[in-house]
Amino acid sequence: MAKKVLITGGAGFIAHHLIEVLLEKTDWEIISIDRLDFSGNLNRLHEVVSVLPQSTQKRVTVVYHDLKAELNSQIVNRIGDVNIILHLAAGSHVDRSIEYPMEFVLDNVVGTTNLLNYARNLSNLERFVYFSTDEVFGPAPEGVDYKERDRYNATNPYSASKAAAEEMCVAFENTYNLPLYITHTMNVFGERQHPEKYIPMCIRKMRDNLPITVHSNPSKTKAGSRHYIHAKDVAEGILHILNLKGPFENDFGNAKCPKFNLVGAEEIDNLTLARKIADAMKATHAKYEMVDFHSARPGHDLRYSLSGEYMKSLGWQPRITLSERIEQVVNWTLENDRWLK
Repeated sequence: MAKKVLITGGAGFIAHHLIEVLLEKTDWEIISIDRLDFSGNLNRLHEVVSVLPQSTQKRVTVVYHDLKAELNSQIVNRIGDVNIILHLAAGSHVDRSIEYPMEFVLDNVVGTTNLLNYARNLSNLERFVYFSTDEVFGPAPEGVDYKERDRYNATNPYSASKAAAEEMCVAFENTYNLPLYITHTMNVFGERQHPEKYIPMCIRKMRDNLPITVHSNPSKTKAGSRHYIHAKDVAEGILHILNLKGPFENDFGNAKCPKFNLVGAEEIDNLTLARKIADAMKATHAKYEMVDFHSARPGHDLRYSLSGEYMKSLGWQPRITLSERIEQVVNWTLENDRWLK
């Protein structure tokens, strides 16, 4: 019998790619739960699902619910008993978290706790995966790549709320023996991403011959750097994790709740990335402006970095190079430029 998987934030950017990959690579039944705010867009799901055979389309059910509220009996009955929970729903806008921190406590801490409370009453739950972020570790000095269990150093309310939700997951594994995994990802990109994000923003500005703003140090001599990863690579990493068998070596001190970094294979600064996009677009006259974001926007850091070595030791890393992925996304986005509006 096919497994049933509940995906929160299913109309969101990363989750809709995850649903697409699961439909391609498994026979699972998928329940997508979403509150459909500014980050959720059912058109994403429609585009990836509507082109599939009817029998595949029927494997997807969409349920409306805001996780700030407990899952009531009607919602629970609508979902049914599930085998796997992939929890991607979250408030994730750093600027908004700085202005409205309590919003992010409610979305990310209370919302996650409501979902955990629902999960502990499931009779056939095999795995609950919580999607966290590299930002829980804070800025990374040169030469430092944070490993899965390094200390937290949240620099804004968003990252603090994600770290707090991680600890609720750990607590629920320790208290209720829930089968929890935690993942950290950073700078995920791909098709149908919100046009305010860096890569689609670069594509739009280069297309329109506008200057590209590049996050830099105060002297405007060094661009901020990240590890970028395509959403489909994240999805394949999740499938790999779900097929792993423990125990896991990095759970020192008998700590439960294994953690995994899903990270792009190469670190790249944002100026070099913008130039890669320009190359893919043949935008020879692209203009770049270095801006000291950290001083102007507290809570934004110049460098984040995760180590992908642990996942490599478990047999996974992205299969396709960043340059190839950038070219794919540029070409797709220019052909489907409605997603830049």
